[in-house]
Amino acid sequence: MKLENNLDTDDIRGLVWRLAIPSMLAQFVSVFYSIVDRMYIGNIPKIGEAALAGVGVCGPIVTLVSSFAFLVGVGGAPLMSIRLGEKNERAASQILANCFLMLSVLAVILTAVFLILKDKLLWWFGAGEGTFLYARQYIAIYLMGTVFALMTIGMNQFIICQGFAKIGMKSVVLGAVTNIVLDPVFIFVFDMGVQGAAIATVISQMASCAYALAFLFGKRVPVKITFQGYDWHIMYRVAFIGMTPFIIIFMDNVLIISLNTVIQRMGGPGQGDMLLTCTTIVQSFMLMVTMPLGGITGGTQTVLGYNYGARRPDRIWQAEKWIGGISLLFTTIMFLIAQTVPELFVRLFTQNQEYVDLSVWAIRVYTLGVIPLAIQYTIVDGFTGMGISIVAMSLSAWRKLVFLSGVFLIPRYFGITNVFYTEPLSDFLGTLVSVIAFFLLFRRIVGNPDMGKEAA
Repeated sequence: MKLENNLDTDDIRGLVWRLAIPSMLAQFVSVFYSIVDRMYIGNIPKIGEAALAGVGVCGPIVTLVSSFAFLVGVGGAPLMSIRLGEKNERAASQILANCFLMLSVLAVILTAVFLILKDKLLWWFGAGEGTFLYARQYIAIYLMGTVFALMTIGMNQFIICQGFAKIGMKSVVLGAVTNIVLDPVFIFVFDMGVQGAAIATVISQMASCAYALAFLFGKRVPVKITFQGYDWHIMYRVAFIGMTPFIIIFMDNVLIISLNTVIQRMGGPGQGDMLLTCTTIVQSFMLMVTMPLGGITGGTQTVLGYNYGARRPDRIWQAEKWIGGISLLFTTIMFLIAQTVPELFVRLFTQNQEYVDLSVWAIRVYTLGVIPLAIQYTIVDGFTGMGISIVAMSLSAWRKLVFLSGVFLIPRYFGITNVFYTEPLSDFLGTLVSVIAFFLLFRRIVGNPDMGKEAA
C-alpha cells in the first residue's frame, strides 16, 4: 500500500511542506465558503447589514459545535500518530473506532441540546431586536446539519494523521465548491435569504462528510474505521488530550461573546448594531489568518506525534523549525494584505461608506499582532501534537485572559471603538510567554518521551 507521505523515512522539510500546505489550503477554503455565506448575506437588498450582524451572532454557536469535533479529532489523532510511530496498528485502529463512536453520540446530543436552547443562547450571545430574527432563521437550519459538521471536521484529522493531507483538503474543497455554487441559488433565486445560506451550508457539509467517510471506510487508507474494540479508557484519554483544543475554542467563544455583548451594551442600539456588523467583517478577515495558520500547525502535528512515539527528537526539532518558518511566512503575507488593501475585503460585505471606513480601520488595528501569532500557534500546537496538553492549554489560556481583560478594560477607559486593540495586545503578550515556556520546557520534554506517556 503506497502512502502519500511516509512519516517514518521522508525528509522532514518536504514532509512538513506536503502536510502543511494542503492543510492550510483546506482551512483557507473552509473559511472562504464561510465568508461567501456572509458576503451574499451582507448584499441582500435592504436587510443586508442587519442580517450580517445576525449571522455574526450565530458565530459562537457554530464554533462551539465545531469545538466538539476538535475534542475528538485533535484528541484522538495525536494518540493515533504516536501508536503508528510505535508500529502498533491494532491500537491505532481501536482509537479510530472509539473516536467515530464518540462523534456519532455527540452529534445526536448536541443537535437536541442546541435546538432547545438556541433562542436563549442568541440573546445571551449579543443578539439585538434588529438582528435576532435573522440569527434565529440561520441557526435553526444550521443545527440540523450538526452530525455532518462534526464528522467532517473530526474524521479529517484521522485522514491527515495517516499522511493523506491531500485527501483531507479535497474533502473540504468539495464542501466549499458545493456551498459557493448553492449559496446564490438558495439566497437569491429561491429568495430564501439567510435560511437559504444555512441550507446551502448543510448540503455542503453533507458532501464533505460523505467523501471523508467513504475514504476512511475504503481500501486505500492503512487504518480504517471499524466497529469493535470500544473502551472507556481510550475515550477518556482522547477526551483528555482533546480537552486542550476544546477549551481553547470554548474560550475563543467566550471572548467573541464578551466582545459582542460589550459592543451591544456600551454602543447602544444605533452604534452597537453598526459596530457589531463591523466586528463580523473583522472577525471574518481574522478567520482568514487564524484558520489557515491552524491548518499549518495542526496539519503537521502528526509529524511531531509520530516521531515522539518513535523517539526521534532530531526529527521533532527539524519539524518545529520548518513549521514555525512556514507559519511566519504566511502571517507576514496576511499582515501586509491587512495593512495595505483591507478595503477590497470589506467591500465584499457592504457598500455603505460609513461601515467600510470603520471596518477598514478595525482590520488594520486587529491584525497588528498576527506575525508573532505564528510563533504562538507553532508552540501551542507543537505541545498538543505530542500529547503535552497541560502546557498547551496553559499557554493558550494566558493569551485568552489578556484578551478578555482588554475587552472589559479598554472600552471603559478609552472608548468602545478602541476595543479592537484587544487582539494585538493578546497576540504580543501571549507569544512572549509562549516563547519563554518553549525555551524552558521543550528541549527537556522532547529529549525524554516518557514524560508524555501518561497522556499518550
